[in-house]
Amino acid sequence: MRTLLWTSKSLRHLSEALKAQKHSVCPNVIADCLRELGYSLQANRKTREGIGHMDSNAQFQYLNDQATAFLKADEPVISVDTRKKELVGNYKNSGRQWRPQATPEVVNVHDFIDPKLGRADPYGVYDIADNKGWLSVGTDHDTASFAVHAIRRWWLAMGQQRFPNASRLMITANGGGSNGHRVPLWKIELQALADQLRIPITVCHLPPGISKWNKIEHRLFSFITLNWRGKPLRSFRTIVQLIAATSTTTGLTVRAELDESKYPKGVKISDEKFAAIRLARHSFHGDWNYTISPN
Repeated sequence: MRTLLWTSKSLRHLSEALKAQKHSVCPNVIADCLRELGYSLQANRKTREGIGHMDSNAQFQYLNDQATAFLKADEPVISVDTRKKELVGNYKNSGRQWRPQATPEVVNVHDFIDPKLGRADPYGVYDIADNKGWLSVGTDHDTASFAVHAIRRWWLAMGQQRFPNASRLMITANGGGSNGHRVPLWKIELQALADQLRIPITVCHLPPGISKWNKIEHRLFSFITLNWRGKPLRSFRTIVQLIAATSTTTGLTVRAELDESKYPKGVKISDEKFAAIRLARHSFHGDWNYTISPN
């Protein structure tokens, strides 16, 4: 036995290795032998939970304590995230819907992006206390500027009416993506939003690798998926209308609007501009939990 106990080789490489040991076997014969021995080509399967971040449970507890304090004071608490990007056009959409027999929706065989239509970037805001949702359906790029502008639009359309006396705002968000805790532009845009609303904004990020625990995922996005199952998303108008038609027996209602603004990627933030943010990091995991106060 050598130190190499297991190796991953193609059939051709296995054939060459056997030839080096004076066994002349072609790749096809090796494949037959492997199948007879019960082997097959297999990919990795994600089934083991693995080890999460050592502070995951503590962060969930901290986030819950913060949200509970805000809600008791009748202050707004929202969960935000970008929903899966959707191809716009005559493409297959997973799921089934009731139709007359033998009359399925006819869609394209291949899902090649239509350059004239592109993709839709739905960014959602979910009011945890009121069970109301907002989605900005973007037509450009999913950037931090787009994410914060979606929160701004929610506030102007729904939030300020729901919380006319709000003195602060809490946002729960994933640790990555356009609203990630390592994205400087996210904090720059939140500073501009805090200045506009004249209230401090507290952000608590979910621990790494646990994005599906974000409340917006299972309280809003899941119902949107159910509502438009089996319906081709042929236009941005269709997407907006299907999102806005989402509701549940527990009282969920959703408002959606199209955002056709341009959000360029790769915006650079200087150290001086970032240092000007009125950012106060919390004592527990200040990288995940922080408050941005208005100037």
